[in-house]
Amino acid sequence: MTEQTETAQRPVLVVDFGAQYAQLIARRVREAGVYSEIVPHTASAAEIAERDPVAVILSGGPSSVYEPGAPALDEGVFDLGVPTLGICYGFQVMARALGGEVANTGLREYGATDASIVHDESVLFDGQPVAQNVWMSHGDQVSRAPDGFDVLARTGATPVAAFGSDSRRLYGVQWHPEVKHSDFGQRVLENFLHRAAGLPADWNSGNVIAEQVERIRGQIGTGRVICGLSGGVDSAVAAALVHKAVGDQLVCIFVDHGLLRKGEREQVENDFVASTGVRLVTVDARERFLTALAGVSDPEQKRKIIGREFIRVFEQAEADLIAEAAEEGEPIRFLVQGTLYPDVVESGGGSGAANIKSHHNVGGLPEDLQFELVEPLRTLFKDEVRAIGRELGLPEVIVGRQPFPGPGLGIRIVGEVTGERLDILRDADAIARAELTAAGLDSEIWQCPVVLLADVRSVGVQGDGRTYGHPIVLRPVSSEDAMTADWTRLPYDVLARISNRITNEVREVNRVVLDVTSKPPGTIEWE
Repeated sequence: MTEQTETAQRPVLVVDFGAQYAQLIARRVREAGVYSEIVPHTASAAEIAERDPVAVILSGGPSSVYEPGAPALDEGVFDLGVPTLGICYGFQVMARALGGEVANTGLREYGATDASIVHDESVLFDGQPVAQNVWMSHGDQVSRAPDGFDVLARTGATPVAAFGSDSRRLYGVQWHPEVKHSDFGQRVLENFLHRAAGLPADWNSGNVIAEQVERIRGQIGTGRVICGLSGGVDSAVAAALVHKAVGDQLVCIFVDHGLLRKGEREQVENDFVASTGVRLVTVDARERFLTALAGVSDPEQKRKIIGREFIRVFEQAEADLIAEAAEEGEPIRFLVQGTLYPDVVESGGGSGAANIKSHHNVGGLPEDLQFELVEPLRTLFKDEVRAIGRELGLPEVIVGRQPFPGPGLGIRIVGEVTGERLDILRDADAIARAELTAAGLDSEIWQCPVVLLADVRSVGVQGDGRTYGHPIVLRPVSSEDAMTADWTRLPYDVLARISNRITNEVREVNRVVLDVTSKPPGTIEWE
């Protein structure tokens, strides 16, 4: 069972039946101002009761409830007296457990579907129109609601598309209210949480900050703590929270490996330090990384080299700080890690080992480094981390920073990494980012990798002369979780400005191309 996260809030538990949207359900609950956690369907009724949940939501899943070995739920959950909502597969699990029937009728519904609310007196659909557009994804259906439950909605193919019992506070819907394609989906979730379960909307960034500051102070006391600061959102907000709690007991280490985008070192050294007052130690390791990467083109080998060198540089900086602390009589015992709640869920709760994961600090720290971890973001999703960063007064250039890979520009150069190629890519990337910001498109794009095809040359004409330059690839993508993504349809005039500026201002580039591949089949990064 997933390890319980540390918070004073009683949770809404999202029971995961293998749904691709389990995390999205938990996020939507948080958006309604209620704290949520995810647990596996294998959790027993006793384990769920031990969490003292204020409500339970049963997620969807890819299986059929009547198939041998299908994910099941301890039916004792329905005897806990906790308000419960079943979604899709969870709706069918609930129906069978409570005496209803589920069948494969041969009628399938996928995508946008018209639903009719036939019992709008239920609190689940209060204040909503009778006709709704909902998002379906099912081949089985509930053919008969459990005794004592009202049928609340139907579609053309599904006579029992929702049911409920206001007296027992048990409800289910066949569609997916957590996805934006269900027009009133968030309202359905909010009605369940606030009306049926009677929960206040009191989960917010201000409460999280106060709670975590108190918890951090209790954990660290008068001890010394270090943080590997990458310049990204997670490490910056984690460091800001710890600094708010313990002040100068925190020292941040920033490793400049030379693979950063234009202006990012300055953002950390100036903007972050100015907004927090944190003590920052910067290690300039640019030449070391370039030397280690010389002659290497294989992307996996590049990643390993970058990770290895980062570890060694961080270890040296850390050793210097430990020696300094020892002279002052207060050893460093704590390490800040920007772990987010999705990391906890995907790792099955985490082992608590003192190492930094590759997606946080390039390659991570060795497992034999003994520190007590401080993880103030462990209960949070990315959008909540950004909200807390803004509440703490961090500059938008850091809080609103788009995801950027740990290996940096090293994996956005297809080919060997050299100083000259890094300069080319940095200039092209800066132009693309500036134009997207000027066009007001930052909020519409998850991220926009700019890729240099260093080992590819294309013929061009510049200044009435033949050129043989590098192509640059623009990869604007939209996503909620990076698990799937689609390319962002940028306005043609914006694309034209980016292309014209890059080919005019970056002498070595004579061609700009647009990557229009979704994920899957393509990944977001090229390497």
